[in-house]
Formats: sequence, structure tokens, C-alpha cells
Amino acid sequence: MAELRERIVEELDYRIEAENQRLFAGYYRDHPFIHVPGVVDELSTGRVLTTELATGARFAEVKTWPHEQRNLAAESIYRFVFGSLYRLGAFNGDPHPGNYLFGPDGRVTFLDYGLVKRFTEEDLAPFERMLRAMVMDRDLPAFRRAVEDVGLLRPDPAFTDEQIGEYFGHFYEFVLEDAEVAITQEYASETVGRFFDTSGEHGEIMKAANVPPSFVIIQRINLGIYALLGELGAVGNWRRIANELWPWVDAPPSTHLGELEARWRAVHHPTAT
Repeated sequence: MAELRERIVEELDYRIEAENQRLFAGYYRDHPFIHVPGVVDELSTGRVLTTELATGARFAEVKTWPHEQRNLAAESIYRFVFGSLYRLGAFNGDPHPGNYLFGPDGRVTFLDYGLVKRFTEEDLAPFERMLRAMVMDRDLPAFRRAVEDVGLLRPDPAFTDEQIGEYFGHFYEFVLEDAEVAITQEYASETVGRFFDTSGEHGEIMKAANVPPSFVIIQRINLGIYALLGELGAVGNWRRIANELWPWVDAPPSTHLGELEARWRAVHHPTAT
């Protein structure tokens, strides 16, 4: 609650939002398919935020586009969210359809930087540790230690490693295998259920679970981004894309958008890891 209070109070001050938007606009300057409008400083105050004009199709229209174009839009969103988190150390925590404008070639304009969470290397370290244990090593005891150490789950010998892995493994499901996976609306709905339904088969683990401050805003990925990708019927090899974005893997490009991004990164962030 304290974390939410701090972030929401920040949303009320457009000077903070302008600073957040400058951070993202500066980082993604000249990006081939991710666009963040610049802030017009001389026309912005604590109560008024003025940015460059942005145009594009709304989400409702995009849902009627051919599947290939919807996949491009979904991949751009995915790359923006997780690329920002792991490369920039910041997450735009308000993922909903009204904050995106789309082009048919995969270009997406990202709006609204009132709710931004910045992460230190120390904040990000548990994410890497959990991903390595669950996704790369499939080491359930190590994953259990990671979630207990970070405070996501209270230690309880009543739960087996397999139960914990089955519950939390859902959130990694689409990056577990090197294969094309469809993110469906059913997957997004189950994700919501695993957060809030304490009466189902995972109810006891839910009751023992906790959300540490650094994880509060990040959980909006699970409740927002995957719902959007599910509505788009997004299909992709998310594991390969994630391998590009995870700095500790830093894999070569696996898609056309990945090739464009790699060339951009080599020019604008050549030493980034």
C-alpha cells in the first residue's frame, strides 16, 4: 500500500511525469519502431504537460488488422516493456489500450508516463535469479529459495517444491520453451485468477504469498500486458525474443524487428548490457 501511495501521488505532478517521459524519450530516440513523444518544456508545468503530437491507429482498430500486423504490434509492446525493464531499469506501469498508438509496420507510440517505477540493479537481481532457476535451469528448489528470499512467499514446509513450481510456473509459461506460443485471453484470465482466487486449487499458496514493494508495479505486467496480447491473439517465439532482451543472455536477433533493434542499439547504446 505504501508503494502504491507513493506512485499514485507522483502521478498527480506533471513535472514528475515530464521527467519520466524525458527518460524514455531520450533512451528510445531514433528507435526504428518504438516511439515516445518528446516533452515541450516551455509549455509544461506541474499542472500541464505538453508533448509532441503523436498519431496512429487505436487498439480497437488494430484488433481488426491481419494476424501478421497484430503480431508485429504485440512484439513491439513486448520489447518495449521488457527492454525498458531490463535495459533502462524503468517500467511504465500503466499498460492499457488507450496508451498506445499503432502503425501497420509494427511501430508503436507509447503514451502516459505518470506511473513509472525505476529499478536499481539490486531491485532487478531477484528477477534474474528467478528466471534463471525457473526458465533456464528448471531448478525448483533454487526457484523456491529465490521467491522466499525476496519475500514473494513465506517459508512453509507444507508446500512442496513441485506445488510452488506449478503455481509460479504459470507466469513463465510462454518463455519456458524455444517454440512459438500463442498468448490467449484464457491465459490472461488464468493469470488474474492466480492473483486473486484463494478458493481454488492454488488457494493455500495464494494465502501465503506476498508482494514486496519492488514487485507491486511489475505485477501490472501480468494483469495488463498479457491481457492486451491475449486480445491481439499474439503468437511468437517469446523465449527467443526474451533472450535478446535479458542482458545476461544478450542473444542475437531472432525476428525482423529484433534485427532493426539490434542495429539501433549498436549505434545508440553500444556498451549497454
